[in-house]
Amino acid sequence: MNDSALIEIENATIYRGDTRVFHNFSLRIEQHEQAAILGPNGSGKTTLLKVLNREIYPVVRDESRVRILGRSRWNVWELRSHIGIVSHDLQYRYRASTCGLDVVLSGFLSSVGMHGSLSSRVSATQKMQAMAILDGLGIGELAERPLKNMSTGQQRRCLLARALVHDPDTLILDEPTAGLDLTASFDYLARIRDLVARGKNIVLVTHLLNEIPPDIERVILLKAGRIVADGRKSDVLNERNLEKTYDTEVRLAIVGDYYLVYPPL
Repeated sequence: MNDSALIEIENATIYRGDTRVFHNFSLRIEQHEQAAILGPNGSGKTTLLKVLNREIYPVVRDESRVRILGRSRWNVWELRSHIGIVSHDLQYRYRASTCGLDVVLSGFLSSVGMHGSLSSRVSATQKMQAMAILDGLGIGELAERPLKNMSTGQQRRCLLARALVHDPDTLILDEPTAGLDLTASFDYLARIRDLVARGKNIVLVTHLLNEIPPDIERVILLKAGRIVADGRKSDVLNERNLEKTYDTEVRLAIVGDYYLVYPPL
């Protein structure tokens, strides 16, 4: 891998449909940074994720650019070997009858499921790799189970396994605990911390402070397509910045290495 930034956005104007989400927006995240992008619904988090996933492109202007690992153009399969994206939106695009193993195998093809002739394009070695990843995440027993018979947390872990098939250096996680109960949330966050300990870089996109693991040191607060604050977690996460970001009065507590918010008493 080269020494270029993981993500480099300069003076980008970006539309989602007919809505302008970002105007002259700039953001740079280095390859080995553990970062969280935090903001309310409508702040631009999902649009930013689609830009990084090469689903949306900025308005073409001489002074505007979006580069990933130093390049403005990527073959999607090549990019997946560097960056894996786990989005709960992707979860709802799968058929309920898709089994866990097929969810993981579809990562090799950047497809949603393994319908039609796609199964024939996966090698025996790739099937073994997929099973090893499922086993490593503690869900080997879900290989033949359809998604409709899994909990939301189990489905989410299958998607995490899908993103890991190319052994990417970086994982971008979009609201990873959305829809999970307390036990599943804690389990998923523990697995994220384990991936960090194993050398993975994490970019976390969320609106929940308690999702930010202690391993993440940089926090970017996003509101209405602009950056409210960006820097070390200890500097950025304070009541003043959070109130500016969410337009509501909050109280902040630090418990261990986790940040929690609650309403004024």
